[in-house]
Amino acid sequence: MAGGKQARKRSANVRGLSCIFNNVDQKISVTRKYIEELQQKAAAVEKRGTTPRPGSNEIGRTFPFPSCQLAAGPDDNGDAPEDETPEAGLVNPFANDPPTFMSPGNGRMFYLGTSSNWSFTRRVLSLAHQHVHSEALPTESLIFEGTAYDLGWDGWRADPMTETPIIPSLDHALYLINTVKFRCGQLYHLFDESDFIRSLYSFYSDGARAKTRSLWYIHFLLILAFGKTFVERPSQGRKPPGMNYFIKSLQLLPEQHQLYSSPPAATEILCCIAIFYQALDCRSPAHNYVGQAMRLAMAHGMHTRMPVGDLDQHVVDRCRKIWWTVYILDRHTTSIQGLPQSIDGRFVQTSLPSSVGSSDRITTLCMHLKLCQSIAEINSTVYAVDGRLSRTFLLSTKTALSNMAGFADELNENFPLFLDGTDKGIPRTSAYLHLFYQQCVIVATRPLLFCFLKIRLESPETRLESLDKSRNVRNLIQMCLESAQHSIRILHGVNSQSLLETFLTFDLESIFISTVVLLMAPAIDPHLVNDHPRWLEKAYGIFRELVEAGNQVAKFRWSELQQLEQTMQSITQPKDKTRLNAHCENPEPAPRSLSPTTSHILAPMEQNSFSDPSLLGNGHSITAECVFGPLLTSAEMTALADSIELYDAEWVSNAVINHDIW
Repeated sequence: MAGGKQARKRSANVRGLSCIFNNVDQKISVTRKYIEELQQKAAAVEKRGTTPRPGSNEIGRTFPFPSCQLAAGPDDNGDAPEDETPEAGLVNPFANDPPTFMSPGNGRMFYLGTSSNWSFTRRVLSLAHQHVHSEALPTESLIFEGTAYDLGWDGWRADPMTETPIIPSLDHALYLINTVKFRCGQLYHLFDESDFIRSLYSFYSDGARAKTRSLWYIHFLLILAFGKTFVERPSQGRKPPGMNYFIKSLQLLPEQHQLYSSPPAATEILCCIAIFYQALDCRSPAHNYVGQAMRLAMAHGMHTRMPVGDLDQHVVDRCRKIWWTVYILDRHTTSIQGLPQSIDGRFVQTSLPSSVGSSDRITTLCMHLKLCQSIAEINSTVYAVDGRLSRTFLLSTKTALSNMAGFADELNENFPLFLDGTDKGIPRTSAYLHLFYQQCVIVATRPLLFCFLKIRLESPETRLESLDKSRNVRNLIQMCLESAQHSIRILHGVNSQSLLETFLTFDLESIFISTVVLLMAPAIDPHLVNDHPRWLEKAYGIFRELVEAGNQVAKFRWSELQQLEQTMQSITQPKDKTRLNAHCENPEPAPRSLSPTTSHILAPMEQNSFSDPSLLGNGHSITAECVFGPLLTSAEMTALADSIELYDAEWVSNAVINHDIW
């Protein structure tokens, strides 16, 4: 054995590689303080009692159709591997014990979910603000859920027949419906076209008033609401176009027992409501409506192998489309909220629909489901409920990246983006899937950025030494930053074709989490991102487009990022208060405090912009301005994931202990 180790060592030295062996009997030296801290933590664990590890509900499961095999992972039975016992775990810096809550000062408490993008930014901002100002972050300077838009409704259904919105002409309605199909149809099933259009013509030919108390009419109002927001420019107020249709649909929505009388249509309606609420930054109502849709669909057996012999083929296909839309929305909303998954994937037995339109639609749905599985795996392993780190943290990140590795080549082959300056346009669906993939990478790796930011704040003179102790950890941080750059590059290309999604949350979530990563990088290592100011300009340019399109949520997210940037600059450049952008016309910083009740009056994007509009024109290539490498291939992603050793996980664990990162 010793001879074999020496032979491998000589071989590695010839290739110029460092040798790392993970023998459990290897002798190491530690400080007395380290031993005392471990004893204290062991005592704390015994005092609290042992918490079982939450199982990974769906990881590793293969969907019941051969054309869409998903990545392998931990077993479905929820049993933890032997080396992931509670005694071997540490605390995740994003899952505090007790859980973290934050209040806007009005009495309501908001839970900061472990994997939530919103929650992650709040934690980073709070940490940095505490370091710079030696006081807690004031909540009145923050924007909370549900304050971006004015719904114009108190939520009560006192008189559902008042203020009926004006119904457009038949031609106009068809135009709005087709717009919704283009903007949403590739990703979600929101209505059954044949039944919906048949009822539409009947509605316009018969007495319209007689059908205004039907589920179809509610559904029709929701589709009109989406269509209006997609095609009309917003007004100066805080109500997006189509809001009156949306509110009227909520007022007419019947009680649960009535919804269960027509499960397919009712589930489609609930999905529409959830997506619209999500776009309004009402995350909790969106999550609630998806939960209702999930339970209604399950009660109807849509998650099972519905027998075609007993049911009409069209009905079965419709239910399959509905189910996978509910499934996708559930994974999205739980991830955005940072909450556990709603259903154990082992109980999902339904197949893909047989009539989704084309093989391309099947391929798109398969990839969408794979990415949803990945985000679910990350949420349930990297961000464990009880907050353990060590082998559950870095090695879980390794597993998640390994399972995602094959997606890179599959995305490039089946969903090319044409970002190399060719005359081909960027397909909107391809852009969405690539952005979702990059989001999975960022969410899996950004805990390391938080860890090293904490190290930087506590011991700035040793941060680079700490970061350089593990090349593999540095590589993961670099991967996180490059994924943020890839997202910005994709969004820049989409925007150049006027295809930026300005109402739904796809693009906003992507640019938001990417910009947070960019803002954190200089505090960890100024050399992590090449041409950092230019990349930040590009990110803020995307925010400008979203804000100018009337997206109130984007404006508020941008104001919060402004606070984060100013705080980070106080850390990295305490004697230099100048802004990053040399082209900024107004160097004065925007107000640091924007209350939820008055922030809509201000326009931070108009007061202060990091974007040069000329950089966003058609034909202007981002690759000509920013140094940027190609997307990692599947082989490279696999190699990077496989390079993570037990040594790296143990080293990160020791760093977390020494700096109290939780």
